Amino acid sequence: MKNRQFDKSKLPSRHVTEGPARAPHRSYFYAMGISEEEIHQPWVGVATCWNEAAPCNIALNRQAQAVKQGVKVGGGTPREFTTITVTDGIAMGHEGMRSSLASRDAIADTVELTMRGHCYDAIVGLAGCDKSLPGMMMAMVRLNVPS
Repeated sequence: MKNRQFDKSKLPSRHVTEGPARAPHRSYFYAMGISEEEIHQPWVGVATCWNEAAPCNIALNRQAQAVKQGVKVGGGTPREFTTITVTDGIAMGHEGMRSSLASRDAIADTVELTMRGHCYDAIVGLAGCDKSLPGMMMAMVRLNVPS
């Protein structure tokens, strides 16, 4: 969907991409290799709990790359970011078990903070464990953007 013009007047990303006052913001994007066309498309956060801590998360990085390609084909600008995750299967039976349930809220908080702080218009969340899945969904509900 190249050369499609989007009306960003109501999208959150307008706060970091549109108008003369946002030139400093755009300079950061240009420094990261984002084109002028990509700057003016809807921004889609691709949030992942990828890590090497457990098998339920190990493939999320590869999945995120496929998601980013799909977002590009659909006319959006993907912005990938990660968050933490603690896996019960490894955290249980020792001091680590105190981290497991708390990780759900930390995931929700960090995803929400990144999405709001960078003014993304939508989110695709990738998670794979019993705390990261609800944490990602909690963030989606709080954000109230296409998810």
